[in-house]
Amino acid sequence: MTSSTAISVLDRQPCPVCPAPFNMAAHVLRHAARVPHKLALSVVGDGAADDWSYGRLERAIRGTATGLLACGLAPGDRVLLRLGNTPDFPVAYLAALAVDLVPVPTSPSLTKDEVAVIVDIVTPALSLTAPGVACPASIPQVEVTQLRGWHDLTPAEFVFGDPNRLGYIVFTSGTSGHPRAVAHAHRAIWARGMMLSGWYAMHDTDRILHAGGFNWTFTLGTGLMDPWSLGATALIPTPGTPPTDVPGMLHKHQATLFAGAPAVFRQMLKAATQPALPDLRHALSAGESLPQTLREAFRETYAREIYEAYGMSECSTFISAHPGAAAPPGSIGTAQQGRKIALLDDAGPVALGDIGEIAVAEEDPGLLLGYWQKGGALNDPRQDGWFRTGDFAALDSTGQITYHGRRDDMMNAGGFRVSPAEVEAVIGACAGIESVAVTDVEIKPDVRVIAAFYTASTAIPEKSLKSHAAAHLARYKQPRLYAHVDTLPTGPNGKLSRRALREMFVPDASF
Repeated sequence: MTSSTAISVLDRQPCPVCPAPFNMAAHVLRHAARVPHKLALSVVGDGAADDWSYGRLERAIRGTATGLLACGLAPGDRVLLRLGNTPDFPVAYLAALAVDLVPVPTSPSLTKDEVAVIVDIVTPALSLTAPGVACPASIPQVEVTQLRGWHDLTPAEFVFGDPNRLGYIVFTSGTSGHPRAVAHAHRAIWARGMMLSGWYAMHDTDRILHAGGFNWTFTLGTGLMDPWSLGATALIPTPGTPPTDVPGMLHKHQATLFAGAPAVFRQMLKAATQPALPDLRHALSAGESLPQTLREAFRETYAREIYEAYGMSECSTFISAHPGAAAPPGSIGTAQQGRKIALLDDAGPVALGDIGEIAVAEEDPGLLLGYWQKGGALNDPRQDGWFRTGDFAALDSTGQITYHGRRDDMMNAGGFRVSPAEVEAVIGACAGIESVAVTDVEIKPDVRVIAAFYTASTAIPEKSLKSHAAAHLARYKQPRLYAHVDTLPTGPNGKLSRRALREMFVPDASF
C-alpha cells in the first residue's frame, strides 16, 4: 500500500498507457505474423480436435471483416452477435473490431423478447445469426453459413485510431430489471494486460483450457482474447461437454492453466476418475465467489491452487490473487498492479477494517466509457473520481480484501448476474399469479439457485410456471424452484424482505 494505512485506499498506479493509434483486434492478433503456424485455438472433445493456427485465425477474421464492409456498414455501426457456441463467435467479434464496427456479443439463450429489448437500445445495423438462436426479423441478418464463406476473402486492413473510441458493447443485468449496455473502448484489451501477471501468471508457452462457451464474455476474454494477445494456445471444450469430463481433457491436452466458474470446479470434483495433472500449474476462478471449502477440495484432489479474481462487466477483473501473492482464507486477493481502488461510504474512504463499497479510480484504462443509451448517448456513471461497483468489502493492513456482498439484491446464477426485478416481471405476468418475489437460496453448502415465491388463490402447477419462464427468460435466469406462499414477508417499512424469504426456505432432501 502506497497510501495512508488509516483509510481503505490501494494505489498501485501508474496505469499502463495505451499506445496510439490503436486497434483492439490488431492487438489481439499481433503475434500472428510471427508465429503463423502455431496453434492458436483447439476445440477439444471426444472426436478429432478442430485446430486453428494463428495464420488461419487471422485470415478468417480479416476476411470476415471484408465481408462485413461489403454489407455497406460504416464505422461505428453496431453488429449484433446472435451466434452459437462455436469459433464463429470470436471470429465475428474480432472482425467487427478490426474495421471499426462495434460488436454486441449476446448469449444465444436469450429469448426473442429479451433480444428485442437489446435491439431497441443499440439499434444494430446488422445481426450475425445461427440456426435456432432467437433474433427479431426487424434488422438485416447474415446467416452463419455465409459468414464462414467470408473467411477466404481478401483480408481487410486494420483500422487504427484513438484508443479511447468506442470498441464494443456488452450487456449486464441492471438493478431495475432492465439490461444495461456497457460501452467499452478499444483500450479495454490493453488494460487487461494488468491481469496477465496480477492474476493469470500466463506466458506465450501456455495452453489454457476454459470451461465456458465461446459466447460467454468470461470465456471471450480470459479464454481467448488474453492468451491470443500473448501468443499462447487456447483450448475450448466442444459444446455440451460435461464438467466431469474436464479433468481428463486437462490431462490429455496437457493444459498448463485452467479457468472456469466455481460451479464447474464443483462438478469436476465429482468425476468418477481423477487423473494426475502434471502439466497444470494452477487454475483460475471468476464469475462468483469461490467458497474456501471448494478451494481446499481442489487442492487436495489435484495438488494445485485456484486463484480467484473479482471484477464486473464494467471493468473486467481488477482484484485478484496469483502465484506470487496467494490470498489467505476468506480473501479475494488484492488490487492488481496499475490499479487504484478504494472502499467508500458517503463521506469517502472508510477506515481500514471497516466495510465500504468497492470503487475503481476513474482513470483506470479498463473502465467502461459509459452506459449506452437509446439514441446513442453515453451515461457516465463515475462520481467524484470513482466508479462505485455496488459490492462491499473490507481492506486489511496487508492489502488483502474480504468480500461482503452486494448493496442490492442482484443474484448470481452460474457466473451471470441476474436482477430479481427482471425475473419477477416475467413470473408476475403468468396467469393466476397475484404477487411474486424472487431471490437466490442455498440448496446445499455453497450451492445457490434462483427461487420464486408467489401468492395465488391456489397453487399453480410447476410445469406451467416453468413453461412460462422458458418462453420469456434465458435459461440461466429461470427459477429452479417455485414456492406457493400465503404472504410475502415485509420489513418494518413495508418493503419486501428478501432475507426473510431466504430464511423461509427449507431445502428439499432431494437436492
